Amino acid sequence: MKRNKIIGMALALVLALGTLAGCGGTNGGSANSGGSTPAENNTAGADGNSQAPITLKWALWDWEATAYNQPLIDAYREANPHVTIEYVDLGSTDYMTMLSTQLSGGADLDILTIKDIPGYANLVKQNHLEPLKNFIQEQSIDASKYGGTVEQILVGDELYALPFRSDFWLIYYNKDLFDKAGVTYPTNDMTLEQYDELARKMTSGSGAEKVYGAHYHTWRSAVQLFGILDGKQTILDGKYEFLKPTYERILKQQEDGIVMDYATLKTSSTHYSGVFYNSSVAMMNMGSWFIATQIEKVKSGESQATNWGIVKYPHPEGVEPGTTLGTITSLAVNQKSKNKEQALDFLKFVTGEEGAAVIASTGTIPAIKTDEVINSISSIDGFPADDNSKEALITAKTYLEMPMHEKSADIEVILNEVHDGIMTKNTDIDKGLEDMGKRVQQILNN
Repeated sequence: MKRNKIIGMALALVLALGTLAGCGGTNGGSANSGGSTPAENNTAGADGNSQAPITLKWALWDWEATAYNQPLIDAYREANPHVTIEYVDLGSTDYMTMLSTQLSGGADLDILTIKDIPGYANLVKQNHLEPLKNFIQEQSIDASKYGGTVEQILVGDELYALPFRSDFWLIYYNKDLFDKAGVTYPTNDMTLEQYDELARKMTSGSGAEKVYGAHYHTWRSAVQLFGILDGKQTILDGKYEFLKPTYERILKQQEDGIVMDYATLKTSSTHYSGVFYNSSVAMMNMGSWFIATQIEKVKSGESQATNWGIVKYPHPEGVEPGTTLGTITSLAVNQKSKNKEQALDFLKFVTGEEGAAVIASTGTIPAIKTDEVINSISSIDGFPADDNSKEALITAKTYLEMPMHEKSADIEVILNEVHDGIMTKNTDIDKGLEDMGKRVQQILNN
């Protein structure tokens, strides 16, 4: 397959806005529509021999709103014209529950898109997913190319999915605000203390003219997960004293007017994009999915932050720059697939370097970040034209926002509830973390 031709086809597509967060869209129905033109009955393969036609069914969500699905199919069929790929859109609402129900009912699905870790754990427990360890060894697939995410979704010593998309957290900043303040731009190697100092320098004004040095959205991940970047802690063991310094630092920023008030943000349902678009914040920690959205909103005129950049996530002292947090979207194969060999081949393509090139050309961050992928994303019209922003796309270590655990969904509920209490100051930090630990321990012990 000629990779340049693949990238050329996909670059012609419009950026998929709002899909990069991984759970957008409102299509809750299901469809069984052909994602490509059916192959002829007798199709010549690369060796000139006739190959029998095969139809693979791919379970996914939000077909219409996702830019990379059709280009991936087109690219795969260029080398495998005997394969027809039909998509089954289960919608984004309760996708993993719908997928589990479909598989339990015997649906003839072949390729399965895995949206989140709790759903993945559930499908493994229900024995729906094909084990991949032997396949990975036979195909000489290098798991290290996935930036450490593969090791985090192991179940025992077995693996049941491979990542093809990996969003991670960055710092977005407004260059015009920094220029106006005469402050040097953030760098790709900032400690958490340096980030705090820079945010304080960039805070100015009052009322409608107030510029906040930093911004934290109301997701717990925007605050709590600074605490796990040293690789020594986990949010799953029921011990949360390590989060105290993080909460103390960010609540102090809130008290000092460095960041917006959490309770106000929560009650007003303020979206993080809005405060960045209107230049109310100098810096903002947010996921890589926001890159394509920001580019498009600058073009449409909705974002006033026309001169912007990105840098790597701030890290604790002694931790390698580029260590960050992330979410992954993976592919798996139905253990009961009647076309298992071909489905595994499609999985290998999508999750490999060729698939990564196609995904990157649509403005989406793939799980594998080769030089070619980085160049593809950074060359998109509207991406910040500076070396620091391009370098920010290179990660060193990515910790999952929610690690693999069979009870992760229940734990998530508790973490969110206590986070709200602490950030709104309705709960003392020490008491909140103690309550968090007790409640999570109860779940772990049951």
